[in-house]
Formats: sequence, structure tokens, C-alpha cells
Amino acid sequence: MTQPRAALVSLDATPWYHLVNRCVRRAFLCGTDSVSGQCYEHRRGWIADRLHQLAGVFAIDVAAYAVMSNHYHLVVRVDTLRAAEWSDDEVLRRWTALFTGPLLVQRYRAGAEQLPAERAAVTKLAATYRERLADISWFMRVLNESIARQANAEDGAKGRFWEGRFKSQALLDEAAILSAMAYVDLNPIRAGIAETPEGSAHTSVAERLAGLMPESESEPMSAGEGAAVPTAATGVPAWCDALPLSPLMPFDATAQLANAIPFGFEEYLELVETTGRCQRADKRGLIQERVPRLLDRLNIDPEAFIAASTSLLKRFGSAVGTPASLSACCAARQARHLRGMRMAREVFERRVA
Repeated sequence: MTQPRAALVSLDATPWYHLVNRCVRRAFLCGTDSVSGQCYEHRRGWIADRLHQLAGVFAIDVAAYAVMSNHYHLVVRVDTLRAAEWSDDEVLRRWTALFTGPLLVQRYRAGAEQLPAERAAVTKLAATYRERLADISWFMRVLNESIARQANAEDGAKGRFWEGRFKSQALLDEAAILSAMAYVDLNPIRAGIAETPEGSAHTSVAERLAGLMPESESEPMSAGEGAAVPTAATGVPAWCDALPLSPLMPFDATAQLANAIPFGFEEYLELVETTGRCQRADKRGLIQERVPRLLDRLNIDPEAFIAASTSLLKRFGSAVGTPASLSACCAARQARHLRGMRMAREVFERRVA
């Protein structure tokens, strides 16, 4: 039975989520149309840029992403404490970077004198905007609407660009976060459109690796991949060109940073590389017989992890985690069962020989 979004996205359970959104009819509206031969590959760069822009406005950090030809994946973390620390002025500054806002807010931002009742109304609006800036649904709404408007303007068309509302999976523990990130970063390799993580265009792992390379070795970004199309040509909001790009969420194995991925980057790369090679049948016998340190530390069975990294959406339901985490989630949601319990036992419970 379909569950309400409020039950699926509960920040009391976890601030981490895996999100997926698909183009309407799963058409290749971001890739190359096999019928007409028309190339829309540059739209993948639009989505990647919007993610970085919105991460600098919302209290939502992007840990991993992969923009495919007809859908995209995200792993995000919602930081409600950061949003709570913002002043009303900071909240209004961020919100009006995306939306014009009512006249009352515009006058306040311009420094006009206001009556006490008007000031109280502005305070109330700031409280509403604060909640929205830490809301996944609003994050996805702004992201999807801007891309749909830009694509429809380019096509000279009207109508739906996205299939429907996004799908979400709650990531209940570190093992689930690791699984989801590897699943997302390996999407192009599993789809057969890339051979290596660093060659996977419009993914977080490729972006992170490009940041480690000397500038002389990194390929220049084409206009279609990163540059925003002028607003006058597309009719999209002006913020699409004006907002700066914020970096991805950093890694920190020491847990000293509050807003960081709780793993070491080198360990994560080792995991992604090993898992990606194991998914290729022609190289399966050549993989070294060793367990990546990160899997070993989190008590994850490597063979089951490799299987899970190809079917995370199908084998799990609205939440991903260890058996204990899924049981706790069932109790919190007052549900009798969550899909994926068998997979959780296979993946997250190491078998001792």
C-alpha cells in the first residue's frame, strides 16, 4: 500500500535519503533520442549544476549523485540544525535568491519601515521558509521545476517533463549510506555507458576524482556540460544563472566534521573500484581476493554487497539499513513489515566461517 510522504521522509528517523526521479515515459529526454538522433546530453549538465546551486541555498547537502539519460539519483543529508541557526534575515536572503517573495518581504529586504503587524507577518513567513529550506520535497520541487521549464523552452513544447513525484529511500545507518552511495556512483558502469568511475560523466565520484587531478590533466568542460543557458533564451528563473556552485559533501573518517560523510575517501574509492570490477563478468575471476577495509569495518558481506549494488531499489523498499535498523523503523512507522529484511540479513550480517 502506498505510504504518505510524511511517513517515508521522517527526519526523526534519519537525515539521510536516497532519491530518484525519472523523465516522463522514461524517454531519453536528457540523452540522445535513438529515433530522431537529437542529442540532449547537455541537459545532464543542467541537472548537475542545479544540484550544486541548490545545495548552497537549502540546508541539504549532496553526498552523491548520478545523472543518467532518463533519470537521476541523489544521496542527500538534511541538516535541520543548520537551518535553525539561521537568522530571519539569512532565511529571507536565501529564499529570495530562488523566489521573489510577497511585497511585504520585498519591502522588508529593501529596508522600508514597517508596522509591528507587518514585521510579525514577515517573521511568520521567515519561519515558513526556514522549514521549506530543510525540506526534501521543496528541494526536489525547485530542482525539477527549473529543469522542466528550461527543457520545455528549448524544445518549444509544453507538458510534463518528469514522470511524477520523486521516490525516496530512508538510509537508516552507515551501512545503508555506503550501499546507496556506491549504488549511485556505479550507475553508469552498470548501464554500460562508462568503463571506469573517473570516466562516468555527471556523477559525484567522477567530480571528486577530477578535483584530485592536476588542471593540465582534467578535460575542459564544454558549454553544454556546465555552462548555464542564458535566461533570455530559456525563460527559466534568473537564479539559475546567478547562484554560485557549492561543493559536494566532504568525507571525514575521523567524525570531527559534523556535516561530512562518515568514511574515508580513499577507502570509499577502493570500495567503488572493487565493486565495479566485480560486476563485470569478463573480469570477475581477476579480482583480488580481499575485502575492502570499509566493508570489513562495517561488518558487510562483500559478495552480498556486490549483489545489492545492482538492485538496491528492487530489493529494498522505502528504507535501507541493517536488520536492526529496519525493525526499529517498522516500530516507528507502526508497520508490520518493511520490504528488504531478507536482503538486509544477506548484506549487512557477515557470516563467520
